[in-house]
This record gives sequence, C-alpha cells and structure tokens, in this order.
Amino acid sequence: MILSCFPAVPQTHSFGLKTAKLLRGEGHSMGVVAAGNAAQASTAATQENVLDWVKKDNRRMLHVVYRVGDLDKTIKFYTECLGMKLLRKRDIPEERYTNAFLGYGPEDSHFVIELTYNYGIDKYDIGTGFGHFGIAVEDVAKTVELIKAKGGKVTREPGPVKGGSTVIAFVEDFDGYKFELLERGPTPEPLCQVMLRVGDLDRSINFYEKAFGMELLRKRDNPEYKYTIAMMGYGPEDKSAVLELTFNYGVTEYEKGNGYAQIAIGTDDVYRTAEAIKLVGGKITREPGPLPGINTKITACLDPDGWKTVFVDNVDFVKELE
Repeated sequence: MILSCFPAVPQTHSFGLKTAKLLRGEGHSMGVVAAGNAAQASTAATQENVLDWVKKDNRRMLHVVYRVGDLDKTIKFYTECLGMKLLRKRDIPEERYTNAFLGYGPEDSHFVIELTYNYGIDKYDIGTGFGHFGIAVEDVAKTVELIKAKGGKVTREPGPVKGGSTVIAFVEDFDGYKFELLERGPTPEPLCQVMLRVGDLDRSINFYEKAFGMELLRKRDNPEYKYTIAMMGYGPEDKSAVLELTFNYGVTEYEKGNGYAQIAIGTDDVYRTAEAIKLVGGKITREPGPLPGINTKITACLDPDGWKTVFVDNVDFVKELE
C-alpha cells in the first residue's frame, strides 16, 4: 500500500527555513499515522467480515476419509455388521487406488465414510492420535451380539459410559479402526462422531470456532479419568455428525500414523474459507481452486495439531454426485 503524505507547507516571509522543515516533517508523520491507522482499521474490518461470514456459510460435514488394507472385507463388515449401505465405488487404475463410499443415506444429505484402498498395501499404522468413529444404534447389546456372530472384535462390552449413563460399546474393524456404538433413539445421522485427540483443547476449540465456523456444543471434564472432551459441530449432536476432540491430561503430542486421512466439509466459497483459515493461523496445504480433471473447487488445511480437513465447494460437490 502506498502511503500518501500531506503536501509541504509553502514557505512565506513569516516562516523561517527551520519552521518550514519542521512543518514538512510533521505533515509527513501525520500522513503516515493517518494512513497507517486507516490500513489497520481496514484490515481489522476485513478480518471481522471474513470471520463473520464463516459463521453464516452453509457448512456440513460431508465425509471422513481413511485407508484400509482389504476393501471387500471392510465393505462386508460395515454392511453386514454395522448396517451401512455401499453408496458407490470407483476404481482409478492409473493412480493405483480404489474408493468406496458407505453410509446410512445419500451423500447429498448424510455424513458418510470414504474408504481408500491403495493397490498392494494391506496394512496401515493408525497411530495414537485417531480415536474412533461414533455410530448411533437403538440397541447396543443386540448390535454387539450380531457383530460377535459375524466374527467381529468387541473391545468393550455394552455398559454405561465412564462418568455418564449413555450405554455404549466399542468394536474394531479388521484394520483396527475403533467404532463407538452409542445407544440412542432414531436419528437422521447414525454415523455421528469422529473422535480425534489434541494437545491443547482450548486452542483447538478456538480454531474450530473461528476458522471452521463450528459451534462448541458441549465440553465435559473428567478429572477422575484425566481427560476432557469438547463436542464441535454444525448442529445438535442427535441430528448431525460432530467432531469430538479429546484432551488427555499432560499429553501434548500424538503419532498420526498413515491410516486416517481427513474430514471433508462443504462450503459456499473455498476462497474465503482459505482466507479465514489463514487469518486465525491455520496452515493451508492446498490453495483454493479447481481439481484437475473434475473441476471441483477445494482447499485443504491443517489444524494446530496437524489434523487435515478438505473444504469442498457445495455446488461442485452436488454436480459430482449426479
């Protein structure tokens, strides 16, 4: 930005040379200060506008992406034991990978899973940072019995959650990804949670509120078990998918592994989304713009702990599904 100065005061007989120089100096200083203040005010207003826009943007969690070692085996387990439907499958032989999308309803209105199988790779390191996916079911005990009958692995038998009354159970798929089964009434979004561990909960809450426009739905501290959780999302827990952030006392870093990949979120404007993320200190890993070949506009970023999120243009996303 070019800073314009006030013009120098013309010399007259009543001003000496020293006075004229002084006035020229003052004029320059005043101009710089005024222009600087205006620039600061303009920048602050722009930041406020962008962050305000984030809250009004039309956002929804679209899908979660992770890698598996045996696609057909995983699809069979998810459909037969967890009650999901195979929504679509696409093979990209030139890139040596296959995707499968599974969930409890159409992609244009439900949060779904995108599985990635990379040719020839049958094992992944899940790491210590990824926690689990949450699935709401009407009868946890019945679901667990079905999973056992199909040879699934139950890592926690049905019972009340620690420090609460909700009946839960934990099961694992063949790659070691954990699923928390939560007993709830009928819900439009059965695939309801993605749990990730973070090193500084308040920092993460601030980031997801400002950069992602999420709402802090609830926060619960469990000193007895030395952890705190925060539920973040774009709607109530019983009607939409949420991000569960977990802070374990004294743990500031986790291994990411190479299994879990990212969450995708819909937005009306990937360019303004990237701008907002930068404003609050997020790291953009892919500048906003269309993907080669399909022209879907996206941008990608990392949160303060290094968890990746991809934002997808809402209109382009719907076109992709047609």
